[in-house]
Amino acid sequence: MAHLLVTGGAGYIGSHTLRALRQAGHTAVVYDDLSSGHAFLAGDAPLVEGSVQDANAVSRALERHGPFDGVLHFAALLSVPDSVVDPLRYYRNNVTGSATLLEAALAHGVRAFVLSSTAAVYGTPEAQPIPESTPCRPVNPYGASKWMVERMLADLERSHELRWAALRYFNACGADPAAGLGECHDPETHLIPVALEAVAGLRPALPLFGTDYPTPDGTCIRDYVHVSDLADAHVRALEHLLGGASLGARNLGTGAGHSNREVLAAVERVTGKRVPVEEKPRRPGDPPELVADASRMTGETGWSPRHSALENVVSTAWQWLRHWKRL
Repeated sequence: MAHLLVTGGAGYIGSHTLRALRQAGHTAVVYDDLSSGHAFLAGDAPLVEGSVQDANAVSRALERHGPFDGVLHFAALLSVPDSVVDPLRYYRNNVTGSATLLEAALAHGVRAFVLSSTAAVYGTPEAQPIPESTPCRPVNPYGASKWMVERMLADLERSHELRWAALRYFNACGADPAAGLGECHDPETHLIPVALEAVAGLRPALPLFGTDYPTPDGTCIRDYVHVSDLADAHVRALEHLLGGASLGARNLGTGAGHSNREVLAAVERVTGKRVPVEEKPRRPGDPPELVADASRMTGETGWSPRHSALENVVSTAWQWLRHWKRL
């Protein structure tokens, strides 16, 4: 059993991982500034409100609630379009904030660190699916900010013997409504919940960004991985690190891509309702296709996506939205 600090543990992926860690027998303290998270998502875990950019607050949390065996770091800004508009905000929070957290964690004896990373580090790779050997050439500040933190972790492994994993998610989606957990961003920007909000009449239409990509139906292709599968991967990564070995950067995805139009068709099948769509130009920083090769994570930890069939993803997200919005 390990004692863990989970930054961003009152957010979407962090809260699902928090639940999975506790089910696996670990104890955890949540550290979250609640700028986008919700206290209720932390459940009955101790919740410390603070920013990862506040060095004093981070050190106090580590001192008062530790010692900690490991840190799982989810506290980051995550919108690609927003990062293009305001890159300094992303570098300040995602890079400087992570450096502040790492400095404090190392000073308090933490030697295992799991980073919530992203497939956006790859940019626009030529080959699909994407293995970890693909060069990192991010095309937006969000992806660049995550890649910088990965570089910090690799350097700290050499200088401080820090064991680390950077889990490069492809498209996180779905929910665990039975546990009272799901996606509740405000405003919501992810395709599946936005499509469901449009179906439910909570917004006038789904903005479909880009219909002229070099893909079979002209819309972006993404690899959708259920948040419960992501949570399981974090538990496995953390336990691998506690066993004495680093993982480094690893992909998390299904190996299968779905276009935006295919996702909308699944939403219509699950809900029995038409998705109102407003076609718009491409957004800056959106690659045409991102599909994971996650075979290394599977081979090293035994992880595999068990909940990520597209209709299950959409169904659980729809259940959560109806609960969250009292539909």
